[in-house]
Amino acid sequence: MNGLSSSEARAKLVETGPNELVAHADRSALAEIAAIFANPLVAILLVASIASAFLGDVPGAVIIITVLTLGTALNFSQTYRSRRAAERLREGVTPTATVLRDGTWIELGRREIVPGDLVRLSAGDLVPADASLESARDLHTQESALTGESLPVEKHAGEPVWLGTSVVSGSGEARVTATGTKTKFGEIAQRLEMRPPPTEFDRGIRRFGFLIMRLVFFLVLFILIAELAMHRSPMQAVLFAVALAVGLTPEFLPMITSVTLAKGAVALAKEKVIVKHLSAMQNLGSIDVLCSDKTGTLTTGKMTVASESDEALRWAAINAVFETGIKSPLDAAIILAANADAGKGWTKRDEVPFDFERRRISVLVSKGDEWILVTKGAPEAILPLTAAGDDAREKYDALSREGKRVIAVAHRQVPADHVCTKGDERDLVFDGFVAFADPPLEDAPEAIRALADDGVAIKVLTGDGEHVARHVCSAVGISADEIVLGDAIERMNDAALEHVVERASVFARVSPTQKHRIVLALKRRRHVVGVMGDGINDAPSLHAADVGISVSGAVDVARDAADVILLEKGLRVLHSGIIHGRRAFGNVTKYLLMGTSSNFGNMLSMAGASLVLPFLPMLPTQILLNNLLYDLAQVTIPTDNVDPSFLKKPQKWDIGVIRRFMLWIGPVSSAYDFLTFYVLLHFFHASETLFHTGWFVESLATQTLVIFVIRTAKSPLESKPSLPLALTTCGVVAIACALPFTPLAAWLGFEPLPASYFAFLAAATATYLALVQVMKRIVARASRPS
Repeated sequence: MNGLSSSEARAKLVETGPNELVAHADRSALAEIAAIFANPLVAILLVASIASAFLGDVPGAVIIITVLTLGTALNFSQTYRSRRAAERLREGVTPTATVLRDGTWIELGRREIVPGDLVRLSAGDLVPADASLESARDLHTQESALTGESLPVEKHAGEPVWLGTSVVSGSGEARVTATGTKTKFGEIAQRLEMRPPPTEFDRGIRRFGFLIMRLVFFLVLFILIAELAMHRSPMQAVLFAVALAVGLTPEFLPMITSVTLAKGAVALAKEKVIVKHLSAMQNLGSIDVLCSDKTGTLTTGKMTVASESDEALRWAAINAVFETGIKSPLDAAIILAANADAGKGWTKRDEVPFDFERRRISVLVSKGDEWILVTKGAPEAILPLTAAGDDAREKYDALSREGKRVIAVAHRQVPADHVCTKGDERDLVFDGFVAFADPPLEDAPEAIRALADDGVAIKVLTGDGEHVARHVCSAVGISADEIVLGDAIERMNDAALEHVVERASVFARVSPTQKHRIVLALKRRRHVVGVMGDGINDAPSLHAADVGISVSGAVDVARDAADVILLEKGLRVLHSGIIHGRRAFGNVTKYLLMGTSSNFGNMLSMAGASLVLPFLPMLPTQILLNNLLYDLAQVTIPTDNVDPSFLKKPQKWDIGVIRRFMLWIGPVSSAYDFLTFYVLLHFFHASETLFHTGWFVESLATQTLVIFVIRTAKSPLESKPSLPLALTTCGVVAIACALPFTPLAAWLGFEPLPASYFAFLAAATATYLALVQVMKRIVARASRPS
């Protein structure tokens, strides 16, 4: 069978496009800028600047465009770089396929597959495109994503296989017939415009956006009506209202969020953790329950044969050599321990592939006239099929109590030319056990303690027996006082299971379906659940989890289902990922708390000032400039340090905390604005220009410096900000104070402030920050669960 040449494949790729479910091109820098300018508020301001120019206010128009351009450039540079960094990380874990190109089998990214390619399929692979099988060997595929059928389907040469399905067992080679949107699955994806379900983080950001939108709409509408009622210029009133809407909207939230999460993702990549979706960064920080298998996570995953009977090992090796399912570490250890010529002289005739209901695999082999069915699998699945007595069960229990993983081996003779089925797995001759040692990881106990100290409970979900699970869990410090078996879970309804999953930490002899039920039960109990898995049987649980976690060596199905890929096995790197997730969440929260409190305060101040002042409280261009400088001060929030106490427990989104913070701190900000109005009018007898200048400086100083209070749960004197955050915040305040004394002052509508005003400004800012510190503690107490 021939594959394509590289030149043929390149030509077809140009003709058909990448093998992707939803056709799209990489977003260019120009498209990113266009998307930013497509923001309705930005578009309105552009229209307003044109209208200003036509009305003769050329300086105002120039300032609006300048401020918008600077803001857009800042937004673009940060967001675009963050997105590209995240995309580069994802490219490192994209699915691949084994393809015959130029006569050589190579691994290619799935998007590079084209019609006519010959691909090789084996257990654990995702089918990379629609294809027709040219050869198949005991090939079974899982097609539930397309047909809803839960059981694997056997496939033969000449039959189709489809993108979106996975290989459960066996192997084959297939010729690609359709790729991307032209596949059967692609047509469905196009119709449904498939998107991943929103995470809790996504939902929280959306709720926050609606909260701000409602506040901005009603207060800006109120201010616009008030301005028009006071017979102000309609154009000036509209410009003021629109600029105010922009000034009061945290339009940099997407940028701050993207930069913060991308910064965390890049830092994690250096520690061998790849985040496929940026929102998974925050979800990592919210995990409070981690469900994990024991092999490769609590143990080394390096299986060695510890004890066996010669007869059992001989037949187990023949089974392992000829089976076409996933080659597990157990099979590799058996073949290594057995004679290198274990399968010599035998010919494979048939196979009954492994499945998770039977928990065994049978291979039919022949030598001369002798046809033998060799079966190996879980002792509970093999012993009832044999005449083995209590001695065998006692031996199995003894090996399990020693912490060894055990498989049973049996065989039977069948007639020549027999085609075997599951029904042939009966009346077997018991050959014995093969036991394996898999020692605990040295750093597992320490990693488990660290996770527990940081509020993450470990729950072990294993297919191994009760004794093995108890031995390993006890060795690494996980309570195994209560072990729940899969048989017991099968008899429980969902309500009963919810209670059990809360108290138990170890679940043994569980099937993939039972693992899935455990994860869903934990989620119904309001836990944020992470699942670690690397096999076909883990895919449903990885999909169901809040955060699916796999390893780079996992089967394609598991890696595709996961949100996070570990390049190194073990809990240590995962613990690091969880802490980075909490740090990212903490910095995003700072922006939200700062923005909502100051914005709500400014809304109240603008509303009040509009009712009593004979002039606009601040010019539209000044509002925009204030907003730009304020945003510049916050751009470095993603670099900030986070309190150790914040990192010690899972962090969940709570819009109620943000709302309480806004309602308590916002009025404090507004009160200091009104104090500034009073001082400017009654002590400095401020003109309109001096009033604008004084409030501009006070507003910017208080709403930017407050980050030093908001950024920590402790006293600002006890928690140091990052150097970039300190520099941008203090630098912006210095710029605001200096602007009235520069040649730009007249253009901006400013005039120099008297020295005595700065004495008031220093006192007002200091007392404001002190009062916010007091109110912050009150809000924190009110937000604690009773």
